[in-house]
Amino acid sequence: MDRLSKPQRSWIMAQIKSCNTRPEIIVRSALHRLGFRFRLNYKKLPCKPDIVLPRLKVAIFVHGCFWHQHSGCKISHVPKSQTHFWQKKFLRNIARDNKNEQLLLSLGWRVITIWECQTRDLNHLTALLSYELAGKKMASLREEATEYDSFS
Repeated sequence: MDRLSKPQRSWIMAQIKSCNTRPEIIVRSALHRLGFRFRLNYKKLPCKPDIVLPRLKVAIFVHGCFWHQHSGCKISHVPKSQTHFWQKKFLRNIARDNKNEQLLLSLGWRVITIWECQTRDLNHLTALLSYELAGKKMASLREEATEYDSFS
């Protein structure tokens, strides 16, 4: 049984943000420091990635370990009360995540998932983003140079 009343629990759950969360802001800051420019609320895609790099055709999802059930992470656990409700909710979240990723891949986009626990070590996060995006940025610059040369 929940130790909080329904209004108290409702108020607490209403305080949980779905966008501009601390992990998202950390990832955006790291991308900016690395020299990448990105879009938020990108309407040209059928789903809603947290961060989009349109020139590189890269969509980045920043997942909370609890809400998206990061396997092997100590943050991702099933609450002891109403376990059936939570298990169904987590399964729906995971299914939606997989569907969105497959949809973007079929459209030719690259999908990167950053987990909340990965944002706690800034050096590791920066190295991860550099590794994932370095090749894409160079390929994009080469593509632009080739287009520019063809106009000359």
